[in-house]
Amino acid sequence: MEFRHVSTDKAPAAIGPYSQAVVAGDFVFCSGQIPINPVTGEMVNKGIAEATEQVLKNLTALLEDSGSSIGNIVKITVYLTDMNNFKEMNDVYEKYFASSKPARVCVEVSGLPKGSIVEADAIAILNRA
Repeated sequence: MEFRHVSTDKAPAAIGPYSQAVVAGDFVFCSGQIPINPVTGEMVNKGIAEATEQVLKNLTALLEDSGSSIGNIVKITVYLTDMNNFKEMNDVYEKYFASSKPARVCVEVSGLPKGSIVEADAIAILNRA
């Protein structure tokens, strides 16, 4: 199976030896996105709602540049550094996925890159031509 690496300046650059996303077959595999504003390079960590919003904006941009969309996500994993933030994260999340409802895992972790409080990765299908 052939695959291609995706790189876009509309989402934060990879901070290590990995691709922002990889398209393989009919799927897009997105690396974890943290709440970095790709324009300013600054972390959006004012609160979980703002951070979650930025993470989902980053995923949206990455998927669109990959030939997919946020509505095409079939599986998403959300990482939180504090599960007490679940409800507020979920309120923002619901705005993006109210109709598509992808499979999801949400876990609490002891730490995330650059001191982030939330991260998400996703698997999506490509847009149909």
